[in-house]
Order: sequence, then C-alpha cells, then structure tokens
Amino acid sequence: MTDLDRLLDFAARSRLPDGFGYLGSDGRVLPGRPQETWIVARMTHVFGLAHLLGRPGAGELVRHGVDALRTGPLHDGEHGGWRSATDDDTKAAYVHAFVVLAGATATVAGVEGGRALLEEALAVWQRDFWDEDAGLAVEEWDRAWTRLSDYRGANANMHGVEATLAAADAVGDPALAARLRGQALRSAGRVVHGWARDRDWRLPEHFTAAWEPLPEYNRDRPADPFRPYGVTVGHQFEWARLCLHLRATLADPPGWLLEDAVALFDAATDRGWAADGEDGFPYTLDWADRPVVGARMHWALCEAVAAATVLAEVTGARRYRELADRWRAHGEARFADPATGSWHHELTPGGEPASGTWAGQPDAYHLAQMLLLDGRPVRGSLAAALR
Repeated sequence: MTDLDRLLDFAARSRLPDGFGYLGSDGRVLPGRPQETWIVARMTHVFGLAHLLGRPGAGELVRHGVDALRTGPLHDGEHGGWRSATDDDTKAAYVHAFVVLAGATATVAGVEGGRALLEEALAVWQRDFWDEDAGLAVEEWDRAWTRLSDYRGANANMHGVEATLAAADAVGDPALAARLRGQALRSAGRVVHGWARDRDWRLPEHFTAAWEPLPEYNRDRPADPFRPYGVTVGHQFEWARLCLHLRATLADPPGWLLEDAVALFDAATDRGWAADGEDGFPYTLDWADRPVVGARMHWALCEAVAAATVLAEVTGARRYRELADRWRAHGEARFADPATGSWHHELTPGGEPASGTWAGQPDAYHLAQMLLLDGRPVRGSLAAALR
C-alpha cells in the first residue's frame, strides 16, 4: 500500500532554492523546465497538510513555499498577482486558486507568512477573477491586468470552489467566511446544478465569455492537460466531492448538493469505468460516452477514490466504501511506483507507463489528498478536517 511518509519524502525532493520544481519519474526536478506557480502552490499546500499531521520537517517546507510565493520569481511585485510560470507572464485563475489554497492551508497550519499570503491571494482573486454577476471566475489576464481572455473554463472554477472553501475555513472572519461559501455555492449551482444536470450529467468544461458552452473546444487537441475536449471523467468525481465539502459548511444546505453529487458520481462511474473494455477510467469521453483519450491518469483515479470515500462518510452507504476500496486496490496494482513511493501519473489503457499528456510524476497533491481523506470527517477543507 502507498505510504504517505514515503510519498512526502519523494515530494520533498522537488525543493529548489526559490520554490518547488516539476518532478520526473526518477524523483529529480526535470532540468530545463520553467518553475510553475501551480506546482509551487500545490506542494506548499501538501506540506501544510503534512505539518498539521505533525510530520518532522514539514513546517520548514511550508515556510519555504510561502516565502517563494510571497517574494520569489513567480510573484509579480510590479503588477500584483502571480505569473503562471517563469516563462509565462499570464495571470490565470487556475494558478491563483492554488495560491489561495496554499495560503489557506498555511494559515490553518499556523505557518509564519501564511496569513499574509492568503490575504494577498484572496484579494487578487476577489478583485480580478471573481465575477459577481456571473457567480463564476473569469479565466486569464495578461501580466498587467489590461486584457482579459474571451475563454471561460469550469476547471479553474472547480479549483476556485476548493480554494474559497479552504479560505473560508482559514480567514477567522465569520462574515467573510459566509460570503466565500456563498460564492462557492453559486459556482457549484451554475456548473453542477445547471449545466451538468441539464446535460444528463455530462459536464461541459469550456465556454465563451458569455458562458455559452463550447462542446467542440479543443477537438483537435483532445489530450490537453488542462483543457481537453469532451467530458473529463475525473472532474465529475472532483465536482461531486466538492459539493459534499460545501454541504458540510452550510447550516441549511440545499438538498441538491447531495442529490447532484450522487448523480454526477454515478454518471462518471457508470459511463467511465472500463468504457473501452479495459479496467480503469479513460481520461475523456465524447458526448455519446465513447472514449476519446484512453490514457489512464492517476489524478482521475485518485479523485474517484476520494469522492467515493467522502460519499461513504456522508451517506453511510456501503457501496461507496466498496468502490473506494476496489478502485484504491486497482491504483495500488497499476499506478503505484515502488521506485519512488508515488504513482505513475499516466498509463496506457493496458497499464504501461505513458507520457502523452503528463511527463514524470510532477506533484503529490491528488494522491496525498486521497490518502488523507480516508477515515476523516468531511469539512469544507482537508486542512480543517486535520485541524
């Protein structure tokens, strides 16, 4: 079975003098690859969770990540916010959601500088990404915040929900926490209770600036790591789980949060598992539930296990625990890499390591969260559950 301590030992090898880098399959930072804010932020978050567990040395790694995000090369001291990478000046919602998450986890963990990072990142999110009229976040600006992309995406909003729930657990201001949870509810309502429900639980990911779905988006680039064509099975599990974390924070949650989580989970399970005749979840399906990209992604399986784990905790239904155990065993048999202690990030449908979308084993976010959710109460954030 995958050991959390060994996974965190592997993750710690990503440390660079001014942040964290993208790990290859040999546990070394890939040479020549630019430093990326989403990697730095996700690793900071993971080490924050480890610090909450009392893991020796984790606190220093969180502080390193916090310092890198506050003053390192990815932070834009001139225009504010964070560049997507050292070679990419765009200001992306996806990236900033993870900076908010890192700041929130560091704050809950009591790490020096965590609250300052959270306050700065949350201010940028609220001012530059959150669209109050839409109840959703916009996608991407240029470095100077003067040009906004016409594209809108569900992926960034999914992580925006995760980040704002984590921030609500960390801010210490009841009114602000309630406002953040209200924003998360509005976003989940539009994406899950709106678009996904209206399409019989086939979740659209890509939209125009007016939030009109673009079902053919990236048909010519179906294996894109962040904006693939069609239905992304792992995201349906992720949204289902987030609906349950959101539900746990509300005094009087709407009934659809649980109902839609179950329906979205069931659709992903029934349509996704072995859709091409091989065990596992293909990366993407088309709108008729046929596999498009058959590669198996570790993160999608992790999110399936995590969603089943949370549904088992919330409902008490045995079938979710049985699915979580069966899928976890599949992951241990297929994805686990005994050489690193992590999981291969991508496999062929037959189970061989692949790199069509993901090279190496870049970070520990999905796998660490899957391991940590097991046996813990459902809260708005994993940091709050560990606290």
